[in-house]
Amino acid sequence: MNTIDPRGEPARLIRKVHGRATSDGAGVKLTRVIGGPELPELDPFLLLDEFGTDQAEDYLAGFPSHPHRGFETVTYMLDGRMRHKDNHGNEGLLTPGSVQWMTAGRGLVHSEMPEQEAGRMRGFQLWVNLPAREKMTDPRYQEFAPDRIPVARPVPGVEVKVIAGRVGDTLGPIVQPATDPLYLDIALAPGQAWEYPLPEGHNVFAYVFEGALGVGEGDDARALETHEMGVLGGGGRLALRAGEAGARLILVAGRPLREPVARHGPFVMNTRQELMQAFVDFQEGRF
Repeated sequence: MNTIDPRGEPARLIRKVHGRATSDGAGVKLTRVIGGPELPELDPFLLLDEFGTDQAEDYLAGFPSHPHRGFETVTYMLDGRMRHKDNHGNEGLLTPGSVQWMTAGRGLVHSEMPEQEAGRMRGFQLWVNLPAREKMTDPRYQEFAPDRIPVARPVPGVEVKVIAGRVGDTLGPIVQPATDPLYLDIALAPGQAWEYPLPEGHNVFAYVFEGALGVGEGDDARALETHEMGVLGGGGRLALRAGEAGARLILVAGRPLREPVARHGPFVMNTRQELMQAFVDFQEGRF
């Protein structure tokens, strides 16, 4: 069970990051928060994209077939429907509230295409690095519909969807020993406060996608507004307090790998030679 040490130092916002508008796939409009010039990576996290629009022309082209090797992609849908297919015969439909944790490993070619022509499409894609010993493992999926993602209500006015990690006795379904991830979707009622013990030794960030909140205590408290990310540090006790309109955020943490990163496009390896081999293997149909 998570326990709060009242004598523990509170975590602080050590850096704020504002995402940049960009596009990916066949022109899907999105906001890149990790993976751009402001924050190229936050070990083990390589990329965080937020996508969200009511305009079908912003997402209809989707993400046609493209390769991956050496890392994991995590897609969390808030609204909309996305069809996934890969060249190993795997296929699935991501619906509102569902999550797919895909370990690309040694390589696959997949597509992610919207299964709607109108309405809202909203969610996140996170890229998580793999350690050198696991970069060439077989691809695998951890995919969960919304009814399989447990919800914790630690205090009145706080609701937490536990995708990975633990809140009290509530354990998320995603398991990845390499980085021991935490991934929480937290909703706070207006003015509501909550404290949470952060995993020791992990890199941690919070991204607010609705409302606003304060992070920290006393003179160290700082505000995070909608579409702002905060990198956390300095203590193991996270103190949150929602603003007047409440707040919703993702809280994500992972154990850093501290390994060299050789990265180009959809391939993330440890050396330039391994990266060049990934391109050769893909071009010769070995994914």
